[in-house]
Amino acid sequence: MAVCRRVQLLLLFMSLSTRFFFTQGAKSQGGVNENLVDNADMGKNPGAPLQDGKLLAAAASQPRRSTGWKLAEEEACREDLTRLCPKHSWNNNLAVLECLQDRKEDTEISTDCNHLLWNYKLNLTTDPKFESVAVEVCKSTINDDVHSQGEVIACLEKGLVSEVEEQTEHYSIKEDCKKAIMRVAELSSDDFHLDRHLYFACRDDRERFCENIAAGEGRIYKCLFNHKFEDTMSGKCREALSTRQKLIAQDYKISYSLAKACKQDLRKYRCSVDTTLPRAREAKLSYLLLCLESAVHRGRTVSGECQGEMLDYRRMLMEDYSLSPEIVLHCRGEIDTHCSGLHHKGRTLHCLMRVSRDKGIMDNLCQKALQTLVQETDPGADYRIDRALNEACESVIQTACKHIRSGDPMILSCLMEHLYTDKMVEDCEHRLLELQYFISRDWKLDPILYRKCQNDAARICHTHGWNETSEFMPPGAVFSCLYRHAYRTEEQGRRLSRDCKTEVQRILHQRALDVKLDPDLQRRCMTDLGKWCSEKTTEPGQELECLQDHLEDLGSDCRDVVGNLTELESEDIQIEALLIRACEPVIQSYCHDMADNQIDTGDLMECLVLNKHQKEMNEKCAVGVTHFQLIQMKDFRFSYKFKMACKEDVLKLCPNIKKKVDVVICLSTTVRNDTLQDVKDQRVSMKCRRQLRVEELEMSEDIRLDPDLYESCRQDIKDHCQNVLFGNAQVIECLKDTKKRLSPRCHQKVFKLQEKEMIDPELDFQLMRVCKQMIRRFCSESDAKNMLQCLKQNKNSELMDPKCKQMITKRQITQNTDYRLNPVLRKACKADIPKFCQPILNKATDDNELEGQVISCLKLKYADQRLSPDCEDQIRVILQESALDYRLDPQLQMQCTEEIPRLCAEEVAAQEQTGQVEECLKVNLLKIKNEACKKEVLNILKESKADIFVDPVLHTACALDIKHQCAAIPPGRGRQMSCLMEALQDKRVRLQPECKKRLQDRIDMWSYAAKVAPAEGFSDLASQVLSSPAKSYILTMMGMCVVLLFLMGLLCGRITKRVTQELKDR
Repeated sequence: MAVCRRVQLLLLFMSLSTRFFFTQGAKSQGGVNENLVDNADMGKNPGAPLQDGKLLAAAASQPRRSTGWKLAEEEACREDLTRLCPKHSWNNNLAVLECLQDRKEDTEISTDCNHLLWNYKLNLTTDPKFESVAVEVCKSTINDDVHSQGEVIACLEKGLVSEVEEQTEHYSIKEDCKKAIMRVAELSSDDFHLDRHLYFACRDDRERFCENIAAGEGRIYKCLFNHKFEDTMSGKCREALSTRQKLIAQDYKISYSLAKACKQDLRKYRCSVDTTLPRAREAKLSYLLLCLESAVHRGRTVSGECQGEMLDYRRMLMEDYSLSPEIVLHCRGEIDTHCSGLHHKGRTLHCLMRVSRDKGIMDNLCQKALQTLVQETDPGADYRIDRALNEACESVIQTACKHIRSGDPMILSCLMEHLYTDKMVEDCEHRLLELQYFISRDWKLDPILYRKCQNDAARICHTHGWNETSEFMPPGAVFSCLYRHAYRTEEQGRRLSRDCKTEVQRILHQRALDVKLDPDLQRRCMTDLGKWCSEKTTEPGQELECLQDHLEDLGSDCRDVVGNLTELESEDIQIEALLIRACEPVIQSYCHDMADNQIDTGDLMECLVLNKHQKEMNEKCAVGVTHFQLIQMKDFRFSYKFKMACKEDVLKLCPNIKKKVDVVICLSTTVRNDTLQDVKDQRVSMKCRRQLRVEELEMSEDIRLDPDLYESCRQDIKDHCQNVLFGNAQVIECLKDTKKRLSPRCHQKVFKLQEKEMIDPELDFQLMRVCKQMIRRFCSESDAKNMLQCLKQNKNSELMDPKCKQMITKRQITQNTDYRLNPVLRKACKADIPKFCQPILNKATDDNELEGQVISCLKLKYADQRLSPDCEDQIRVILQESALDYRLDPQLQMQCTEEIPRLCAEEVAAQEQTGQVEECLKVNLLKIKNEACKKEVLNILKESKADIFVDPVLHTACALDIKHQCAAIPPGRGRQMSCLMEALQDKRVRLQPECKKRLQDRIDMWSYAAKVAPAEGFSDLASQVLSSPAKSYILTMMGMCVVLLFLMGLLCGRITKRVTQELKDR
C-alpha cells in the first residue's frame, strides 16, 4: 500500500506503462490478435493511434527507464503544451495530461498530440503501481496474469464500489489510491476503448446494439447504458456497465458527455465551488443533479444539452437501484425479503416503494435513501425518468392524457385525475401511487407546485432553496403551512397568491384520493387505519371517509388531523375528487357557477344538497353528498358556512357544545323563545338566523341527519320501515304512518318532530317536496309559517295536484289528533281549552297525542255556542273539513273502527271523500251496535244543528234554498239552520224536494238523538234547547209554563193566607 501513498509518485512511472504495453503485445499470438481487433475498431475513432505506426514506433523507442520519461518532452505535444499549460506543471505527467485533457474541449490540439495522449491513457491501466493494491483487494477474483485485458484496474474499481456499498472492515483502499482509480476512470471516459475490461466484455454487445455509433466523446458508453437491460445483453457486459455507472455516481466527471455538456452550467451556478463540502461529495452525480435541478426549478436557464444529459442519468438511477450505494447499503434486508429477483427496469425501486407505502415496516435509513433518490432523479418533472411507471401507464397516457405534451409535469397530475376511473389500468395505478407516496412527502418534488409557490413558501413558511432543508421547516411541513394559509380570509392576513392557491388545491384533490399521500394523516392515523379501515373492509380511496365515520373512536392525534381535513373540505368540497367526479352531471346542470369559483366557501356543497334529488343525481353522488352531511353533524365546524355565520353566536349562546345538531337545537330554541316573547333585539344575529334556516331544512331531508331521532327509532325502522330508502324524508314519513305501532321513545320523538314541523311547515320535507309546484301556484306570497294553512285553504281547488291534496289531507289528519299540532287552533283557543277541557289536559302527557279528545271537547262547546269568536272560527273550519272526510275526525275513526267497514264499505272505497261515510253512519244510526261509536255519530248530529256547513250533504241539497230564503242571515250559531226549519214549517215557502227530504230526515235523526241521548244535566239541557232549531217555540212554551206557575202561585198564596188568618182568629 505504500506505493499508493501519493498519486504524483504513482504517475511518474507511466513511461514503464507505455513500454510494458508494447512488450506485452509480443508475449503471445492471442495477444497480438486481440490488439489487432482493438486497433481495427479504434480506426472509427479520430483520436486513435495513426495507422502508419509512426507514433507507436516513437513511443516504443523511449528509454527503458522506470522514471524520467515525460509527456512534456515529446515533440508531438510540445507546441500545445507551451501554449496551454503552465511551465511548473511540465515535470508531472498527470498534471500535463489533466491540462491538455481539460483544454482540448475549448481549443484545437494537434492530431499527433491527441494520439499520444490517447495511447498514454490506454496504457495507464497496466501501470505496475496498481498491482500491489490489486493483489490485496482482488485476491479471489483476479487472474494469475494481472495484466490481462485491464483486469487490474477493473478489479480495483469493483473493490472501490464494494467498499462504498458495504463499508466492509476488510482490506481498505487509501484515499490517494481511490483518487488515482477515479482519475483513471475519468481519463477513459471519452472512449470506451480506454476501459480495457469493459471493452473486451462488451465487444459483441457493441456490435449488436451500437454498430453505427462512432467511438469518442462517450457515445458508445451511452449507447450501451441505454441497452443495459435488453434481454440479449450479455451478463459480463451488463456487470461491467454497472460498475462504470456506479463510478459515475461517485464522480460525475467519469461521464465525459455529462461533464462536457454541463461544464458551463456548473460554473454558472457555482455547483463545484462549495468549499464547505468535501470533494468526494461535491463530485457525486447526485450533488450535480440536485444543484442543476435547483437552478431549473428556480426558473434559471440550463442548456438543453445539459438537461438532456441530466435526464439520461436520472433515468439511469431510477432504472437500477444498485447505482445508489445508500439504497444498496440500507435497504439490503428489505430487498432480500420482499424484492429479490426484480432488479431490471426500476422494478426493485418500485417494490421498495410499495413496501414502504403498504406495509410501513421499512427501516428509517432505507426510507430516507429512497426519498433522497426520488429527489435526485426528480421524476415528478418528467414521468419518463421512471421507466417502470412509463411502461405501466403508457396506454393510459395515450388515451386519457394525449392532450398533454410528452414529458410535461402535468402528465402525473392527469394520471392522478384518472385514478380509480375506467381509463386507469391496475398496474399503472400501483406504480403511480408508489411514486406519488414519495413525491407527496416533499413539496419540492412537484415541480409545478414549487414553481408557483416558492415565493409564498419563502415569505410565509420561511423555506430555503430547492435542495436545502431546515430542521425548523422540514419538507413535509411546508405543504401543511401552505394549505393552512390557502384558505385564509383577508382579515386573517398573509394569504397565498392566486396561482399558488390553485396548485395547493390541486395537491389536496390528489391527496384526498388516498390517505397515504398525506404524510401527516398517515403518520398520526396508522393505528386507527389498521383498526377501523383495513383494506379488507374499505375500498381504495375511501379511507378518509372511513376515518370520518369513526371520528369519535379515533385517537386524539388522528381525530385532530381528520377533523382539520374535514373542516377544510367543508370550505372547499372540490378537494373530494372522487365525489366531484361522481357529481359532475349535477354540477354541470345546477352548480356550474359555484364550481367555477376559485374560492368555494361551501357554496358548491350547499348547491349539491339542494339538488340532491334531481334526475341528474346518480347514486354515487347522492351517497357521497349524504355522507358528507352526516359527517357535518359530528361537529358544527365541519359546516363552513354555518361556522362562519354563527361562530360568535355559538360562543356566546351555546358554549361547550360541539355537535352540530345540538348547536342547531340550541340556536333555534333561542330564536323561537325570542320570537314568542316578541323580543325586540333577538340574541341570534340575522346572518346566523339565515344560515340556521338552511341547516334546519337540510336536516329535515334524512332521519340520519337527526342523530337523536335516528338512534331513538333505529329498531322501529328495522321493524316497520326496513324496505324504505333513506333520503327524501321517506323513513320519517314511514314512521309517521306507523306511529301507533312505534316504541314509546320513538313515538315521543316523532310527535316532537311533528309539533316542530306544524309550527314551521317549511321543515316538513315531504310536504314541501310533493307540493312544490302548488306552493308556487297558490302560496308564493305566503309566509313560510303559514304555508300549510295556505295549502289547506286551496285544497279543494280544481287546479290542486292530487298528490299534494293527499299530502295535505295526511297533515290535517295529524293535526286533528292533537290540538298542539295545530298552532293556529292552539293560539285561537288558548283561553277556551283550559276553561272547557281541563280534565282532559290533566290526563295528558307532553309527548303523546290526545287522539283528538281536546278538539272533540271544543266541538261540543261549539254546538253549545259557548266558545270565544276566534276559537269558534277555527273549530268551524275543523268541523267543515272533518264533515267531508271522516278520517279527519280521530275520535270517530277510533271508536267506529269496526262499524265503518261493516256498514259503509262502499263509501270508504270512494276515490274522493265528500261526507259519504258520515252520512252513511247517520243513516245507519240504528244499526250501530258499539255505544261509543253511536255516541260519536250523535255528537255529529248535535254539531250539525249549530251550523249547516258541518253537514255537507244537507248543505249541498239546500244550497239553492239557502241562497233564496236565508241569504241575509250570517252563518254560524245555527242561524241558517233555523231559517231553513222555519221555511220548512211555512206552507207558503216551497223548498227544493231534495232539501225538504234531507231536512225531514235530519229532524227525525235529531228526535231519535234526543231520545237515545237525553240531556245529562241542566247545562246540557239548556245548551240543547238553545241549539235547537225550534228553540223559539220551546222557549215560548217554557215561558208560558212559568207565567202559569206564577199565577197559580199567586192564587194559591191568597187562599192559604186567608185560611191561616181564619185559624188565628179562632
